[in-house]
Amino acid sequence: MLAVSPILKRVVYPWLANSGYLRRRADGGAFCVLTYHGVLPAGYEVGDPQQDGSLVTAENLRLQLQLLKECYQVVSPDAVRDWVVGGKELPERAVLLTCDDGLLNALTDMTPILREQGLSCLFFALGASAAQNCRMLWYEELYLLLLAVAAGSYSFDSLGVSVVLGDRAQRRSAWWNLVKKLSQFEQSDRASFLQTSRMQFGLPDQWNAESTNNETHRRRFGLLDRNQLRQLVDQGMSVGSHTLNHPILSQQSSDLAWREISESRSLLESATGKPVWALAYPFGDTASVTTREIQMAEQAGFDCAFMNIGGGFGASLPRFALPRVHVTADMNLSEFEAHISGFHRDFRSRLSGTAP
Repeated sequence: MLAVSPILKRVVYPWLANSGYLRRRADGGAFCVLTYHGVLPAGYEVGDPQQDGSLVTAENLRLQLQLLKECYQVVSPDAVRDWVVGGKELPERAVLLTCDDGLLNALTDMTPILREQGLSCLFFALGASAAQNCRMLWYEELYLLLLAVAAGSYSFDSLGVSVVLGDRAQRRSAWWNLVKKLSQFEQSDRASFLQTSRMQFGLPDQWNAESTNNETHRRRFGLLDRNQLRQLVDQGMSVGSHTLNHPILSQQSSDLAWREISESRSLLESATGKPVWALAYPFGDTASVTTREIQMAEQAGFDCAFMNIGGGFGASLPRFALPRVHVTADMNLSEFEAHISGFHRDFRSRLSGTAP
């Protein structure tokens, strides 16, 4: 993946925004989807920029929404469904807001700002959130576990994997390798692995109590439960599926991947009392989503499905692989608008030699 150059951030993006080029470029008939991953709760201290880098501050979210209202047409999830299913036209410069993972801060920190701005969002939650009690994303718990353990070499016999845990980069690499490996199994097996590894590492049973007992950390890491999903809907938001438990689908057997996709829909519909018509693939890049998963999304009865790459005005819009702009914590307003316009995507394509 090509890095964004500092000159692009500091010079080119601000110039484009000030010149009005980005707004002019987002012409009629275009459609852009933004995806957030939540809002950092007030008082939460960022411990790892990579882990927390997908969550934005409340201040930045508010500024981004105000820019969208001023320069674009933010449309409701229902309007997009009508476009997908019924062919109804969207307004020019239409933008859809989405948010993945179904973290508790979607309700406590993000929704109040959306309502303040008079906007709605399509929140992609896990089927696991249809339960009365829900903890946290398994892969975030795994990452916190790897950060908590003493430096050294460790072997996981059940997976046939050995890792070296030293600096943060080594731990990040080990974490991603384990995520890919563990995605091959059922959620109960992943939970057993986490428990066994915790004992292997010599960590106490309550090693991660802060994420459940501290209110700020609970809002950062906790998942929505059944009642909170209903509160989200009652406040005018829409709910889509992010599978049952957020594995890398391409790593799973066909049976497991089908369960993750199809069962999540029925569970969420039961929890919210509303149709669940859209799916967001976990991780959502081309390594995580293959033709098999795209076909499964359609077979499971979804009206459309979303990737997490390739977004911005001017992108192609395949119904079961709709592209999205991933909004990150370090994105300033100029870069934010460069992504929306499609300039960022096209510029990177030209640099990599993949532009048509």
